[in-house]
Amino acid sequence: MTTFSLLVVDDETDMLGLLRRSLAADLDCNVETASSGTEGYRRFSEGDFDLVLLDMKMPGMDGMELLELIRRSRPEQTVVMMTAYGDIDTAVNAMQHGAYDFITKPFDHEALVIRLEKALERAALIRENVRLRSGGATYHEFEGLIGKSPAMKQVFDTIRMVAATDLTVLITGESGTGKDLTARAIHAMSARKNASFVAMNCPTVPEQILESELFGYRKGAFTHATSDRTGLFREAAGGSIFLDEIGDVSPAIQTKLLRVIQEKEIKPLGDTRTVTVDVRIIASTNRDLEERIRQGAFREDFFYRLNVLSIELPPLRDRPEDIPLIATHLVRKHCVKLNRPQKTLSPDLLEALATSPWKGNVRELENAIVQGILFSKDDEIRPADIATASIQPCSPVCRSLDEIASDLPYREAKETLLQHFNEQYIGRLLSETGGNVTRAAARCGLERQSLQQVMRRYGIDAENYRK
Repeated sequence: MTTFSLLVVDDETDMLGLLRRSLAADLDCNVETASSGTEGYRRFSEGDFDLVLLDMKMPGMDGMELLELIRRSRPEQTVVMMTAYGDIDTAVNAMQHGAYDFITKPFDHEALVIRLEKALERAALIRENVRLRSGGATYHEFEGLIGKSPAMKQVFDTIRMVAATDLTVLITGESGTGKDLTARAIHAMSARKNASFVAMNCPTVPEQILESELFGYRKGAFTHATSDRTGLFREAAGGSIFLDEIGDVSPAIQTKLLRVIQEKEIKPLGDTRTVTVDVRIIASTNRDLEERIRQGAFREDFFYRLNVLSIELPPLRDRPEDIPLIATHLVRKHCVKLNRPQKTLSPDLLEALATSPWKGNVRELENAIVQGILFSKDDEIRPADIATASIQPCSPVCRSLDEIASDLPYREAKETLLQHFNEQYIGRLLSETGGNVTRAAARCGLERQSLQQVMRRYGIDAENYRK
């Protein structure tokens, strides 16, 4: 497990001792301290720190001077400022000079820990990005699927297990989670790997045509059937057939597919005889099939025949630690396909990618990466190069300040900044908790009633986040 390193710079000796002891325990990290700006810069120059916690007001070299030196030396360094002067002007100054966040003294220790945990998440993403840029990372790739999260490791283990059998498999998950790649991985690791893998996207084909595509037909079975056609099941003989989005096929097709599973035989259109087939069936769906059964749209016996072995793919938003790996892989892949020089992802973009909802999952992420490659003007892709609603600004405070500070009066600028902050901060909490206000309040350290008051003030409705 990676241990983070933290440098705390403050001229108050008692504060340094308190922060060294408490943060080392609460954040499980190595903590070094410095009691002046000059000493802080020396320690920073000699060490390799994930995060710098820096006091704003110090004699001699103050926090703003040290921040400027740090940013000049390592532009990607994550810095959180501490200040007893927590007005909007101080925030503007610190953010515009590259600070990631700031917290005012005296601060609540739990609130400080939560803010620093967020900053360390950013530091971890930057560390991963540096490794990926340098080519030093080992891709956690499994038959085309990429991930290192516990959820994906479990998926990989399940694929190995089901591939060793010859049973029917049902793959479930939202659109864009990689159901096609999972099916191909099962086939590639099975005893049928040297035979055909045939895929059919079921909803894209009308019912009458789908039946003839799957089972084949005899010459004269219908108008324009001028010759025999074998059908996909016979094309996949000895191998695997992948029925993508099986939840959308009609009950009539379900009945015929049920016969294939039970009897291992098909009946081509216009033929009086059945044909035995040796094919493994792998199916997928993004539908809730049990709900479809209750609606009368899906046969219960067919569901149980399909669902012998199941694999559920997690959505991308539930495995943010996989996003740097996936995004970097997609950049390399599409730079080659688009005949563009290899590019890298900026730290700000990498953080934005990892904290965005990705309702379209990997497919949506892939589209965003392609946009970034096409629109970036140099060898680094930045948030501005990707025009998609999924990209949430990784530093909403900084973005808002840039947009409003020079155009609005003080009070209006402050209120606009708070509106942006609360919409994005509370909105993200509600997204993560599925609109559960009680859980969101517990996560951010507020009483439920207090959080509801803030939500009412800024027009945030929990119903919009319920799944």
